[in-house]
Amino acid sequence: MDPYLWQIPALAVVGVLAGFLNVLAGGGSLLTLPLLIFFGLPAATANGTNRIAIFCQNIFAITGFKRQGVFPIRLALLCTPPALVGSYFGAQLAVTVDEMLFRRLLALVMVVVLLFMVFDPMKRLHRPEMPMTPVRLAVLLVSFFGIGVYGGFVQAGVGFLIITGLLVHGLDLVRTNAVKVLVIFAFTAVALGVFVAHGQVDYVLGFALAAGNSIGGWFASHLAVKKGHEWIKRFVIATVLIFALRLLLP
Repeated sequence: MDPYLWQIPALAVVGVLAGFLNVLAGGGSLLTLPLLIFFGLPAATANGTNRIAIFCQNIFAITGFKRQGVFPIRLALLCTPPALVGSYFGAQLAVTVDEMLFRRLLALVMVVVLLFMVFDPMKRLHRPEMPMTPVRLAVLLVSFFGIGVYGGFVQAGVGFLIITGLLVHGLDLVRTNAVKVLVIFAFTAVALGVFVAHGQVDYVLGFALAAGNSIGGWFASHLAVKKGHEWIKRFVIATVLIFALRLLLP
């Protein structure tokens, strides 16, 4: 039996949930990236394939935010260039890293993000909005370069980093998510180009996943704010923990 016959619908369904999570907070790739690896893709190819879904999802999410008139474009344009540069270096590293090392690093990332989701430090990070001084601008640019490196390398959980980086500057969660989807869209294009150039993309599975991610991203952008979907949070935490443990096994 052709594995695509069941992998395609499975990825589309998981992609809906992942796209929803990615836009409202982050962590969708914690489901999709290990799933692609478990479907038999080499780690680097799974990493590249996942970027097709992220790229398509954020097109729909950006459209949703723009239609609602929620789009702080000036801040997004400040954050994007350093993230683009960082993403290129991160993706170049990702296409050369050892297979088993990447699997273990991904498992470690998943556990760290799980702890982040459980303890939710973002609740304590929000501050009143402050003017953009030269020092704060420098910190913002450097932090988004680092976010770009991380996002180019692994993607999983990068949304939490962006939200954290913007909440401390006083943005509300709606505008933070709007900036986040544009920044991720831009640096994903760079990272995807690196993976494509190295032949590390499965287009059939990538576009199946993209279909689900795009639907989830569209719905999430229209909800606009993170609400208490505790059942989703519990499901994701349990699933990610199982995936992380499985990745650590030989």
